[in-house]
Amino acid sequence: MIATALLVSGCNPESSQAASASAPDVEVIPVTQQRVKTWDTFNGRVSATETVAILPRVGGYITRVAYREGAEVRKGDLLFVIDQRPYRNALDSARAQLERARASLAFASQQDLRAQQLLKSSAVSREEAEQKRSAREQSQAEVRAAESAVATAALNLEFTEVRAPIDGRTSRAQLTLGNLAVADQSVLTSVVSQDPVHVYFDPDEHSFLKYQKALKQAASTEVRIGLASDDDYPYSGELSFIDNQVNASTGTLRARATVRNPDRLLTAGLYAKVQLAVGEPALATLVPDRAILTDQDKQYVYVLGSDNKAERRYVETAQRIERQRVIRSGLAADDRIIVSGLQNVHASGSTVTPHALSGDTRELQVSSAAQHDKQ
Repeated sequence: MIATALLVSGCNPESSQAASASAPDVEVIPVTQQRVKTWDTFNGRVSATETVAILPRVGGYITRVAYREGAEVRKGDLLFVIDQRPYRNALDSARAQLERARASLAFASQQDLRAQQLLKSSAVSREEAEQKRSAREQSQAEVRAAESAVATAALNLEFTEVRAPIDGRTSRAQLTLGNLAVADQSVLTSVVSQDPVHVYFDPDEHSFLKYQKALKQAASTEVRIGLASDDDYPYSGELSFIDNQVNASTGTLRARATVRNPDRLLTAGLYAKVQLAVGEPALATLVPDRAILTDQDKQYVYVLGSDNKAERRYVETAQRIERQRVIRSGLAADDRIIVSGLQNVHASGSTVTPHALSGDTRELQVSSAAQHDKQ
């Protein structure tokens, strides 16, 4: 009996250690509820608000490329120069024709005046006086035609200097020094505007119906933009366009946001993440982002049960707010979730030894409140 008792007593420490090993230490935190703004997330593409292909208004050989390829230009900056000599000669010729027409008009006016005076004394016939009047009017028309020719020649000479029609960034020169540019056909380069930019995205039919009422009530709808390299959404803008019909083949609706781009990082063609604000801030459940695990295409957290067992709970997530994630469904307001020691939880139903994480709780609440103040 004594030996048996000693044997049992000797086994108790090992049993205690085994029980401790089967219940690993984890850190838990209660879920937080705060009023947050709801955002829907979509994929989009950045597009310039203005894109202009630069074509010459007159033809000729390029004598100068006056800009640096890829540089930003202002409206009116010189880009190309086309050989001006033939157009300068044409302007000189038109001016000479104008001088000739004016001289003819001066002579015809004198003849008409003399004829009108002689007509009073019947020194000339009425028919001859009318001929003189007609000659003067014809000379006046020739002067107007010559003036128009001078204006056209001057305009053509001006068109030999190809200038930027908008503020923006230039592309490479498609035609360089010595190449022939054909009027209204040859593309010399292109200019795309930089600030602001458009971001096009395609919300699905369900999402559109969900926030259509909010769009009608609001004067403007806030949009947040992030690039592929951004963890957050550092750019903000407004919804500026929604198409007038749903694409029947895709079930989506084309929408557009207008976003300021002072640092020029939003470049036309880039992939963009788009978040669209829907409605007023509402009460939402938040958990630390690090507590969310992934099982193929599903996301889940471990919830601590009353019997200290870890329960896998699948959740539907929404936007991230700093280090927290909004949970749309799957958690209750009084749930406690495991945030540390997750590597020791091997399956749902495992017994764990929980430890409260009071410091992180305060940090989580302060962080969420600060984010709410920003919104």
